[in-house]
Amino acid sequence: MPELQAFPSLPTKILLPIDFSPSSQAALDMAADLAQHFHAELHLVNVIPFFPATTLPDFVPEAAFLEESRARAMRNLASCHKALAERGVKSTSTVEVGNDVVGNIMEVVDREHIDMLVISTHGISGWHPLVFGSIAEKVVKLAQCSLLLLRSAKLETEVETASGRAMEWW
Repeated sequence: MPELQAFPSLPTKILLPIDFSPSSQAALDMAADLAQHFHAELHLVNVIPFFPATTLPDFVPEAAFLEESRARAMRNLASCHKALAERGVKSTSTVEVGNDVVGNIMEVVDREHIDMLVISTHGISGWHPLVFGSIAEKVVKLAQCSLLLLRSAKLETEVETASGRAMEWW
C-alpha cells in the first residue's frame, strides 16, 4: 500500500495569527514546535480592528487609539520573538490594521508566501459566532495552503440563572 504524505511539501514558512489570548498563546507553542520540526520560519501576524470613527467615543482620538494598539501589539510580539529565539526558531511578524481580519490574514498569506497556517479557535459559542461566523471558520474556508486548526477548550462562560438552568454569555 502506498504511503500517504501529510504535506504535499515540507513547509518553509508558517503563519500564526495571534491576538495574545490564551488560545493563541497555546497555538504559538504548537506553531513553534512545527517550525522546529520542519526547520521553518514562523511569521506572526496581529490584526488590529479598525473601527469607523462613529463607533469610538468622542473623547478617544482615533489616531491615538491605533498608535496605542500598535505599540501594545509590538511589545507583545517582541516578547514572542524573544521566546522563539530561545527555542531556536526564526521568526518575523507584522501588525495589520483593518476592518476585515480574515482578509488581512489572507493578504499576509499571499504577501509572505506562506506554506502552512496555524490558527486556534477561541471556544466561543452562543449567538454571536452563529450569526457572524468565527474568524477561524472563515480562514479554514479560504486558505489555499496547509492548515492546522487547534480547537480551544470551551470558555468558562456558563452562568447559573435563577431557574437553575445554565445560560451562555459571549
